[in-house]
Amino acid sequence: MTGTPPVTVSVVIPVRDDARELAGCLSLLRGQVVAPFEVIVVDNASRDDSAAVAARYGARVVVERRPGIPAAASAGYDAARGDVIARLDADSRPGPSWVARIADRMSADPTLDAVTGGGRFLDLPFGIGAVVCAAYLGSYYAMAHLALGHTALWGSNMALRRSAWTAVEGGVRRFDPEVHDDLDLAFALAPPFRVRLDLGLVVGVSARSLRGSDQRARRVRRAFKTLRVNWSHRPPWVRWRDRACAGGRSPSSVRRRA
Repeated sequence: MTGTPPVTVSVVIPVRDDARELAGCLSLLRGQVVAPFEVIVVDNASRDDSAAVAARYGARVVVERRPGIPAAASAGYDAARGDVIARLDADSRPGPSWVARIADRMSADPTLDAVTGGGRFLDLPFGIGAVVCAAYLGSYYAMAHLALGHTALWGSNMALRRSAWTAVEGGVRRFDPEVHDDLDLAFALAPPFRVRLDLGLVVGVSARSLRGSDQRARRVRRAFKTLRVNWSHRPPWVRWRDRACAGGRSPSSVRRRA
């Protein structure tokens, strides 16, 4: 009797005017122990040579002119042809075994629908980047878990089955640039979908998203909007009640998935 065959992994990277960072990410994807099935770069109306950089590295370029990461990421997920859709940002720096770990996790557990990981800030002083990123992501995962009733997703380092995306794509807010696409997708992947945090799945990232008061205020504003629009039809106490009553398998979610 043969084992479960390895899954194929498509890597999606949304980008807008970030050619230099994109080149660094794509160069690391070239050196993976297990090569991705395909790399899809979604050009979100860039005015620099991001698309040219993607083509130079052999990535498939998908154009999404509607602004915002939700639209760009969704277009990439739609275009993916692998069994699993992995997601990075242009400034993500995956290690050589990043694709292999995702493929192994998803092959070993066919009931796992999505996996997300940790990170370290590469542009902070040595020894500090990992600590600060751990505190930042730890807070995010803890608070988002309370809001969701299950594990959240982090867009800089995550993967989901293409079948899961197909099942929930109609429930995400792909054309609203003022929501956090990863958190919004996590809301859609409510039980019975299974989302897990893998602390061994780590990428380097830039801390630029947290620099400046305007940047931080924008992230907080988008977080509250993402919570508000999702809680409006299924608040957290309902999510936790369903999880408790059904042992983590929400009846309403089961109906939606079917």
